Order: sequence, then C-alpha cells, then structure tokens
Amino acid sequence: MRKKHIPQRTCVECRKVLSKRELIRIVRTPEGDVRVDETGKVSGRGVYLCRARKCWTGALAKGRIGYALKIQLSPEQETTLREYAANLPEEAEGA
Repeated sequence: MRKKHIPQRTCVECRKVLSKRELIRIVRTPEGDVRVDETGKVSGRGVYLCRARKCWTGALAKGRIGYALKIQLSPEQETTLREYAANLPEEAEGA
C-alpha cells in the first residue's frame, strides 16, 4: 500500500518546513483582500506561518507577509493580522 502524500509548506518567518495543516495560511484574494484562511482553500496567493505569535509578530515587523503576497499591507490589514496573532500561543506546540 502506498503512503499518502502530505503537502509540506514553509513558515515565512522561522523557515520551518511543516505539513500544510500545521501552519496557518494568509491569502491575498484576486480582489486584493488579505485575510486568514483557516480552510486553506480560498483562491488567491497564499503565505504560511506557524501557529505561534512570535512568528506572526516577527513576519509583520519585517514586512515578510506583504513581500510574500506581493502587496503593500494596509494599516487595517496589518491590524487585523495582529489581532488574530494576539490569540495565538507565544510558542508553537512542540517547539
């Protein structure tokens, strides 16, 4: 029996390679909206981050999310992402 393929993605901040389900996707939709994609299925350009607040705050501070999404994040979009990150644990589980 063949082993099931598990998609791998890289956190844009800490560069850890994890399974797609272990990371959180942020997507820039074709309309230019930036939002957190819990399902991983929203169409658009995506970027992945660990489930750790430190990765989110670091990526936002260094502009890595906007760079990876090829967009300049608006102050409102940045605030939305910071509010989402505030509910995450400081360190990812198992880190």
